[in-house]
Amino acid sequence: MDTTAEKTPVRLAIVGLGKIARDQHLPAIAAVPGFTVAAVASRNAALDGVPHFPTIEEMLEGAPDVDAVALCTPPQVRRAQAAAALAAGKHVLLEKPPGATVGELAPLAAAAAAGGRTLFATWHSRFAAAVEPARAFLAERAIRSVTITWKEDVRVWHPGQGWIWEPGGLGVFDPGINALSILTRILPRPVFLTAADLSFPANRQAPIAADLDFTDEAGTSIRAEFDFRQTGPQSWDIRVETDGGMLTLSHGGAKLDHDGRTLVDGTDAEYTGIYRHFAGLIARGASDVDVLPLSLVADAFLLGRRRTVEPFED
Repeated sequence: MDTTAEKTPVRLAIVGLGKIARDQHLPAIAAVPGFTVAAVASRNAALDGVPHFPTIEEMLEGAPDVDAVALCTPPQVRRAQAAAALAAGKHVLLEKPPGATVGELAPLAAAAAAGGRTLFATWHSRFAAAVEPARAFLAERAIRSVTITWKEDVRVWHPGQGWIWEPGGLGVFDPGINALSILTRILPRPVFLTAADLSFPANRQAPIAADLDFTDEAGTSIRAEFDFRQTGPQSWDIRVETDGGMLTLSHGGAKLDHDGRTLVDGTDAEYTGIYRHFAGLIARGASDVDVLPLSLVADAFLLGRRRTVEPFED
């Protein structure tokens, strides 16, 4: 992935100054040369010393010198925001998932291309330290099976975020799609879904757990278990059985082990990787819009058997 940054700082606006923007985007922007935060558009939050606007429309009118926007809002509203930013001549970074539907992304990519702007659909887990080493390892080996265990406590990681339980919010697929973004990056062949079981709380519109079966053209067994109800130790692990032993990505892709021997034990640098890549895309006049992880989630909703479980209260 290109990590070239522009010499002239990109004047960036943050749209949606919530938890993910404060915890990840702002520290990454501060750590990556080539960006400066020039504006914020947020209904409920502001940054000291940075021009603030309640909506993206007001920001685009009131801060015309902004070069790019990072959309950190819930996915249900991103399409309209991205379209407005592209129409105003801005480069656009989309938090994951890039939208509420698969179909809305192709018109955005076409608009970016027509306007000579960059559109970057980010998958932050692909920038975890172990992902590219795992990809290189697996390119040279026969893969026998894959097991994904992605289980976390929604009350810890998404406190009070009601949008995640609404249509388009994805529920447990909001973190689960991170695993799928890694899976589709590291495996040498395309994967497709064969079966899914989805557990919906009686009072919610999105699943709290999902069991998924995938395969590829070679018939590889690929099993994924996602769950929002995990307490105690959290699990973000992918185990790949190969003809050369067991490869394990853990800690969301930060650590890589081969038959118990640690190959990579990285730090959290996912979002700095995102912004380095975004800077490189802008410098080259390119876009990066991969919809495959979101397509696999859409397939899960198409094929999934739905069962109702106990109500969830935050």
